[in-house]
Amino acid sequence: MADTTLGFHLDAPFGTCDVPAGGEALFHQERALVEALRNGEEAAYELLISRYQAPIYNLVYRLVNDPADASDVTQEVFLKVFRSIRDFRGQSSLKTWLYRIAVNEAHNQRRWCTRHRKKEVGLDASSEEGGRSYQERLSDPGRSPYEEAWNEEKHAMIEQALQTINPAFRAVVVLRDIEDLSYEEISSVLQVSLGTVKSRILRGREALRKALAERLEHDAAPDLAPQTVE
Repeated sequence: MADTTLGFHLDAPFGTCDVPAGGEALFHQERALVEALRNGEEAAYELLISRYQAPIYNLVYRLVNDPADASDVTQEVFLKVFRSIRDFRGQSSLKTWLYRIAVNEAHNQRRWCTRHRKKEVGLDASSEEGGRSYQERLSDPGRSPYEEAWNEEKHAMIEQALQTINPAFRAVVVLRDIEDLSYEEISSVLQVSLGTVKSRILRGREALRKALAERLEHDAAPDLAPQTVE
């Protein structure tokens, strides 16, 4: 079936009809999208943004931990894609290529912030959006308010713990356990060996586990401060 998102038919205009379902079909659709982008098709740009803007933002946000910076970096990612799409050789998937650009831009932004800017203390931006990421999460009507609150609390704890671990470990954990990329895709995104990917995942998960354990232990510690009796 043709992908007709935003009225952009991936098969008919580019001669990819009668493609069997599965991986080969996705390959031909992606190739058609890349060709349309190279030809400057406006619908292709719209489709690329609608399909990847939210995932790219969420990835970048977890790496830079700032909504405004994440928005700026996401915009820069797509600008770089539009400028360099003709250089894309198809040696990896389009998604992998996009994620590689996003990770690099996020690292550049974090380095810039470290060198040139100190974070100002102010109102927590996440409070306005309930700590949610770019793409609003829909509540499951089948869950009780307690379950909903607990899930939100767990999500917030994981996001906070992620920010405490080494950025190199954080990147692989996010790509593997949140974005669900394969080891090979992560290797391509980060431009490191498979062995390095596996090592960083193991060490990153252990660091995250320890951070979460410390947070849970801290939250569970009894308050021994003297209380005023009213």
